[in-house]
Amino acid sequence: MSIQKPSHTFTKIHLKPLRTNSLYILFSLSFTVFINTFGFAQGDLPKDGTSISPIEDKQTLVTKQKDSSTVDVNVKELLGPKTETDSTITDSIKPKPLLSSTISYKATDYMSYKQKEGKMYLYNEAQILYEDMDISAGVIILDYNNDLVYAKGIKDSLGEYTQKPVFKQGENVIEPDSIVFNTQTRKGLIYNSVTEQQQGRLITETTKRVNDSVYYLRNSKFTTSDNVEDPEYYFLIRKGKLVPNKKVITGLTNLFIYDVPTPIGLPFAFFPLSKKRTSGIIFPSFGEDGNRGYFLQNGGYYFPISDHVDLAILGDYYTNGSYGLRLENKYAKRYKYNGNLGFRYENLITSERGFPDYAKTTIYNLRWSHSQDAKASPNSRFAASVNLGSSNYYTQSINQLNLPNTQNNTLSSSVSYSKTFQGEPQANISLAATHSQNTQTESINMTLPTFQGSLSRIFPFAGKDGTKKGVIQNINFQYSVRAENRIVTTDSLFFKKEMFNDAKVGAQHTIPISTNFKIFDHFSVTASTNFQETWAIKTIEKNYDFDNEEIVTREVNGFDAFRTYNFSTSIGTTLYGIFNFNKDKKLQAIRHVIRPSLNYNINPSFDNYYDEFEVIDANGTTKSEYTRFENSIFGTPNKTFSSSVGIAVSNNFEAKIKDSDSTKLEPKKIKLLNNLNFSTSYNVAGDSLKWSPLRISGGTQLLDNKMNINFGANLDPYALNSNNKKINTFNINNGGSLFRLTSANLTMSYSLSSKSGNTKNDEDAVDDRLLSGGREDDLFGVSQDFANQQLNQRDEDKEEREPDEFYNNKIPWSLRFAYAVNYANSTRQNEISSHSLMFSGDIELTPKWSIGGSSSYDFKNKGFGLTQLRFERDLLSWRMNFSWVPFGTYNSWNFFIGIKSSILKDLKYEQRRKPDESL
Repeated sequence: MSIQKPSHTFTKIHLKPLRTNSLYILFSLSFTVFINTFGFAQGDLPKDGTSISPIEDKQTLVTKQKDSSTVDVNVKELLGPKTETDSTITDSIKPKPLLSSTISYKATDYMSYKQKEGKMYLYNEAQILYEDMDISAGVIILDYNNDLVYAKGIKDSLGEYTQKPVFKQGENVIEPDSIVFNTQTRKGLIYNSVTEQQQGRLITETTKRVNDSVYYLRNSKFTTSDNVEDPEYYFLIRKGKLVPNKKVITGLTNLFIYDVPTPIGLPFAFFPLSKKRTSGIIFPSFGEDGNRGYFLQNGGYYFPISDHVDLAILGDYYTNGSYGLRLENKYAKRYKYNGNLGFRYENLITSERGFPDYAKTTIYNLRWSHSQDAKASPNSRFAASVNLGSSNYYTQSINQLNLPNTQNNTLSSSVSYSKTFQGEPQANISLAATHSQNTQTESINMTLPTFQGSLSRIFPFAGKDGTKKGVIQNINFQYSVRAENRIVTTDSLFFKKEMFNDAKVGAQHTIPISTNFKIFDHFSVTASTNFQETWAIKTIEKNYDFDNEEIVTREVNGFDAFRTYNFSTSIGTTLYGIFNFNKDKKLQAIRHVIRPSLNYNINPSFDNYYDEFEVIDANGTTKSEYTRFENSIFGTPNKTFSSSVGIAVSNNFEAKIKDSDSTKLEPKKIKLLNNLNFSTSYNVAGDSLKWSPLRISGGTQLLDNKMNINFGANLDPYALNSNNKKINTFNINNGGSLFRLTSANLTMSYSLSSKSGNTKNDEDAVDDRLLSGGREDDLFGVSQDFANQQLNQRDEDKEEREPDEFYNNKIPWSLRFAYAVNYANSTRQNEISSHSLMFSGDIELTPKWSIGGSSSYDFKNKGFGLTQLRFERDLLSWRMNFSWVPFGTYNSWNFFIGIKSSILKDLKYEQRRKPDESL
């Protein structure tokens, strides 16, 4: 009997509950169990040409290989005997229906049921649907007499093997060459399948399903390569056992590289597979140090504490006794917060005990970064960025991870909490702890803590509708308070009780009152006064010890305060000037914006807070003046009355040029100078040196905003005497020019790339670099710890890069410069105080080869800074890195080759030469 159906038409079969031996019930039930337990994922298929011959009466499955040889597989022997139906079951028992849904099936060419054979044939784009199960193949054969189901592909007109079976259920997808499955024993054979397990892939010649959780493999390739047709490497598993999403246990296995066997292998192997994070050993790197002997570095253990927190414990050990310990923790909660915490400690031993150069030092570093999602709590926020520890940690650390941080001069930290109280007026409070550390001088400044509170601006005379017009309605005031516990200490006293001995505590309250209005329609006037009250819990008393002939300073504990105020007003306007040119020319117009302003400030004298005592010196008995608030963290009361007039002019220059794109109708606007500022002041109440130096500053961006330029200079109108001291005589009246150039500075940064944006490392690497006090770019170099996946894993999806307007070539490249020069001439020294250039660049010679480097040159001292050359080779599933510091204090090189995938990241080779060895 043959049944012809049109293409892409589904036939529905409604199953009756009493037909427990029905072909459809067994088929659907067995495949439901099979798909649920067989956790394979979709992948590319092995070589085409494998097919299943028509089923013979002896139940032998013949698999045709590419070499035209055949392999006979006894299906009954592998899948087990047929299970007989219990004859005692009758219709009167009324068993519960096995399936209550509907099976739908279709085929493009034909569907044929042969009653004599007991088989249903579905040919060409055959498909069966049951609930969430979808089975499609070129040919599907249902052999209900022997409880077997076959699915295979077909050959097209060109002889290509197509329409290979696809089994889908939910997210699970299987695509083998062919499959045979026993619906009674629930055992199955799968031929030439590709299974994805986590980041790895199993390309298996024959897979036997024994039960829900055990599969036996024969001639299977385990790889992380994306190219399943021709993987660049794989581990050949001759015999193995697979427990999906848990493990693969193998017999003899060894590494093949492009089908070439290597001696790297084991008599047996274990590959853990898990969708969850699991604890495990982090394999170390091996090497030798000329001063400290052989070492193991960056080895340890990983703990996935929970879904939100993990911990990695890493260590270094050297045979001379030196060691290092690192704790790296990450935590995150979606829509709440995320952060990381790290502690690094190193015990360094130089030479051997008993030798004169023997030394033992300990260094440490603590880093913490915490950020809160803005949606977690709109009215409160907690943030942390901590980097503190030994000042010489980065320069003395023996771990190559810290190479770029050796150029850092400062360490800084901040931990803060802020909260906003909504209302009218709005109130804000914040509590913070800060830390700043100079690694050169080893001085440390801390505030533990700083409290700040403020009220939003209040307009007491504004109209009921909120409008503010005129002088009175624009009157407003605010309130703020700042309290600090400030500590100044050194690296040697850090975290010791002595660091708190000289702590200073104080608070300052500020109430500014201001108003603004316009006059003559074009001039904006602002008038303000500022009241401050400063609190101190420690003051001083001074007197003269006539016996010892010295000034004695004594601390006085107790609350004290002083109050100050000042007045200021300013007037300003904005002027616009446009210079038009011929519209047919490239330059069509220049726009000049001038913002002049004039301000007047009065600072009264508060000499009532000053006291006098008698002092005997070379001139006899004299009076010495002091204020008891000299140690106040917010300064001292102003003693000298000042009344000054300030003058400032701000300039901005823009140009309109004809756009090179002829389709654009409007000219293109470019900035010539973002700002050019002039400022000075005149002290009306001063007796001498009334004019302050003229300050000039400016900045602009050129080359499509790829180059930033900032400059500044100080011009002093007064002359110097023979002792290089400033005198109350204009320089022009002393035979000189109108102004003396006392200082100047220029900084430039230039970033050029063949694509939009700059090439950067992984975000974790950038965060780590910034958290350690370094630069976001790689002008200080990059880490040499290539085995660290977080620092070196790049995005594999590389976009097609278009030619750049500056460099018409498709080879991706980037170039970065940072230039700085400072000039000093305040006492006629006429010298360049600092002059340096930093530069770095990267070039991708091919899609798989890239080279890069970074260095700096000090023009004043005539020498190069830290210089690093980098080479990277993308080997598809592998990567190779080489870094070389050719000279200097940190001269070294590091070679690495390893697998990219994290599940096999410990398969690597490293070789390095440390800085203490000569190259």
